[in-house]
Amino acid sequence: MNLIYATAAGAIQGLTEFLPVSSTGHLIIFQKLFHLSDAEFGLAFDASLHLGTLLAVGIFFFKDYLKVLDFKNKLYVKLALGTIPAAILGLLFEKKIESSVRELWIIGIALIVFSVVMIFAEKISSKNKLDQKIDNKKSFIIGLAQAIALIPGISRSGSTISAGLFLGLTREESARFAFMLSGPIIAGAGLKKFIEVLTSQALSSQDLTFFITGIISSFAFGYLTIKYFLKYLTSNNLYPFIVYRIILGVLLLLSPFLLSRI
Repeated sequence: MNLIYATAAGAIQGLTEFLPVSSTGHLIIFQKLFHLSDAEFGLAFDASLHLGTLLAVGIFFFKDYLKVLDFKNKLYVKLALGTIPAAILGLLFEKKIESSVRELWIIGIALIVFSVVMIFAEKISSKNKLDQKIDNKKSFIIGLAQAIALIPGISRSGSTISAGLFLGLTREESARFAFMLSGPIIAGAGLKKFIEVLTSQALSSQDLTFFITGIISSFAFGYLTIKYFLKYLTSNNLYPFIVYRIILGVLLLLSPFLLSRI
């Protein structure tokens, strides 16, 4: 059963990390739905799942990341400016967020409230006909949007893609930069957690098998999600995901009442 849970959690992480529906929120729902303890489904496993999606981003955008070495286009500056806000807020409030905002009702409210933001972003995007360049200012603003996604239920891809749409970018341009921007922050957060685990406890062979299964699953589903979601955005909008977010948010808010009736 542990390997089934690891595979399922990896699939959830890989899909929801890049779809605008909140990976953290979905993993918390998964954990609570199957009554998985923090000891089984805690810091170490969460870090391993992020390493899988990091691998997916790194491989899919490998050629794009190589452009960082070309100092003329200053991609490294844009990625740095976009990463700084989330990195600072993560370091300052990581413990507070992990301990205080993992409740289902908070995730439900975040899903619904930010869906309204995404609706306005979609309205704006219908007017974005011309290709817009991502400059340093836009990179920093998109980075600020990424920072607020530390709250479960908001969604990193949802917030950064929406910010791009507000700034005049097309859906596909917004998503590509959003996904590339996720690489450094996933690397920083995931590796930091994994190092903390390695220095605080000894991992058994069973733990390693559990983690590796989650990594492989999150990598496979993450890579495929990036590939097909980018294709989807070339000619489609975010409304199906917005509808899903609102329905899920309402169900989470009603969950105490619904469970009391079962």
